Amino acid sequence: MKAIYGTMIATILLAVSAAGVAADKAAATAPVAVGGTVCHLDIAGSDLMQYDKREFKVAGDCAEIELTLKHTGKLPAAAMGHNWVLTKDTDAAAVAQDGIAAGIANDYVKPGDTRVIARTAIVGGGQSVTIRFPTSPLKKGGSYTYECTFPGHNAIMHGKLIFG
Repeated sequence: MKAIYGTMIATILLAVSAAGVAADKAAATAPVAVGGTVCHLDIAGSDLMQYDKREFKVAGDCAEIELTLKHTGKLPAAAMGHNWVLTKDTDAAAVAQDGIAAGIANDYVKPGDTRVIARTAIVGGGQSVTIRFPTSPLKKGGSYTYECTFPGHNAIMHGKLIFG
C-alpha cells in the first residue's frame, strides 16, 4: 500500500512539473473585490496538488477577509484533501510540520497554534469551505504565506497574501 501511495504521489508530482507549476503568471495574481470593509477571496485546489492562485493583494482598508476554498478535484479528503492556512512567512514551514502530527481530525493544524492567523477545514473533491477573519493581525505592507498543510502538499501548494 505504501508503495502504491508513493508511486501515486510521484506521478502527481511529475504531472504537476510537466504541467508547469507556474500556472500562468497572468492568472497567478488574484484581484480582490472590495465590498465595504470585507474583501472576498476565492481560491481552488485540485487533485494535482495545485492552488489556482499564487498571490493575493488585499487592500489596506479591508477590515475583514472572507475566503472561499473550493476543491475542484474528485479525490476524497483522506486521500487528497486541501486546506488554506495563513501564517507569517517565517512560521509557514514549522506550522506545516506540526500539522502532520495533528492529523486529519484537526485538519492538519496543531490545535491552538498561535502562529496560525487564519485557516479553513480540510475539504475533499467537490467540496468547498468559506471562512471570515479580521485583518487586525496583519500589518500594512506585510507579506504572509498561505499553504495547504495536508502532508507533503505545502512544498507545492503555497502562495503569498500581501496586505495594504
